[in-house]
Amino acid sequence: MKVFIIIPAYQESSSVGAVVAGVRSYAESVVVVDDGSTDGTGEAARAAGALVLRHMVNRGYGAALTTGTAYALAQGAEAVVHFDADGQFEPRDIPPLVSALSVGRPSAALGSRFLGRAVNLPWLRRLTLKLAVIFTWAVSGVRLSDAHNGLRAFTREALALMHWRQDRMAFSSEVIDELVRAKIPWTEVPVTVRYTAYSQQGSKQGKLPALKIVKDLFFGRLVK
Repeated sequence: MKVFIIIPAYQESSSVGAVVAGVRSYAESVVVVDDGSTDGTGEAARAAGALVLRHMVNRGYGAALTTGTAYALAQGAEAVVHFDADGQFEPRDIPPLVSALSVGRPSAALGSRFLGRAVNLPWLRRLTLKLAVIFTWAVSGVRLSDAHNGLRAFTREALALMHWRQDRMAFSSEVIDELVRAKIPWTEVPVTVRYTAYSQQGSKQGKLPALKIVKDLFFGRLVK
């Protein structure tokens, strides 16, 4: 399939170049959406071989993914992979995600660190993620092992049925809601997520990522 990898990035100049270099061989195109960075994120991504789209102001994780995904579809992408810029994800997990998609039909493959590996996962984050699983099941009726994982893949046909409105981290919850609403078949795929000092303290997650996830899970659905 013609695969596009979309990487949202805000103030990730120290990591995005290595991430782009690591994933380039797995896709037709790597698209980094520089979400209003002021630290040279876009330049670092471009130097590593990515096509860079830029938001003039910081609009949020979901907005960046929406921009990048729309661009990929306009360029004829048959599959789109969402990937983070902070180095937590493993590029080698991309082929299994893409292979899990149903070619030419609506389908989604969701990465799961709890079916795979969560290296150095802080206990508070683990607790919050487990609560997210329970909350998602209670609200959406979807039984996931990992309800807030940013490593995911979709076919073109699936993306055509989904309508995203959340600009920030509540986007991850909205993805699940849209899969349910549009009755899109999905599967979970084991992936590895590595927690480093940088990825836990970086600008994307902030100092209290667990509390941000809770806020997004509970309040994101209220403004749908």
